Amino acid sequence: MPASRPASVLALLLASVVLCVAADREELTLINGRELTVWRAPHGTWAAVGAVALNPSAPRDFNSTPGEGVLLNSATSRTNNLITEAEFGDAEVHVEFCVPRGSNSGVFMMGRYEVQIFDSWGVKEPQYTDCGGIYARWSKEEKRKVEGHPPRINASKQPGEWQSFDIVFRAPRFDASGSKIENARFVKVVHNGVIVHENVEVTGPTNASAFADEKPTGPLMLQGDHGPVAFRNLWVTVAHGD
Repeated sequence: MPASRPASVLALLLASVVLCVAADREELTLINGRELTVWRAPHGTWAAVGAVALNPSAPRDFNSTPGEGVLLNSATSRTNNLITEAEFGDAEVHVEFCVPRGSNSGVFMMGRYEVQIFDSWGVKEPQYTDCGGIYARWSKEEKRKVEGHPPRINASKQPGEWQSFDIVFRAPRFDASGSKIENARFVKVVHNGVIVHENVEVTGPTNASAFADEKPTGPLMLQGDHGPVAFRNLWVTVAHGD
């Protein structure tokens, strides 16, 4: 996905979401760094700030500066997860994030399928719990987590540095009766410009998802209940038709 929006598309303002239409594709900007109107209430302590940086005396915390452009859940703690009002099926997502030392978050496609965010700087053999991993789901039958997918390579930057995900996601498919006929799939996940996953199927919602079921569409969720995390430059591109 390109890191900048095409200049030739028609921009519309819709409920504080910038909606761009280009041929059969739509692009929605979900973080404008000023407000939370596109996210479901309650928002907890999420708020717009100008910038974040590691607290030199407490590197597990952030210092923040007033302003706009960045959404911060908490400089020192945790709060609610953020869930979009809009729902998506197939989608491409670009998002930039920053965590302090030891912190943990995630991007949940459809509120169900997580790409892990974690302070994984220096990890030599990444697991699915590390940054860029596709998190495991909980198996009631086996009473354990199964099907986690570690990233091919650890592309993580140091805590306090801005990082990015570019995610191409295909939603699960259902027949006319509502029975699932095709699993959800991460077509591609790129972490800081490095491909870490291609064509990875997920057979069900991953652990800590917002919903236990599967549907043709669902909201995007940003995890805010595990520790400090900041996000900026989040947009979703969706295609019309299958």
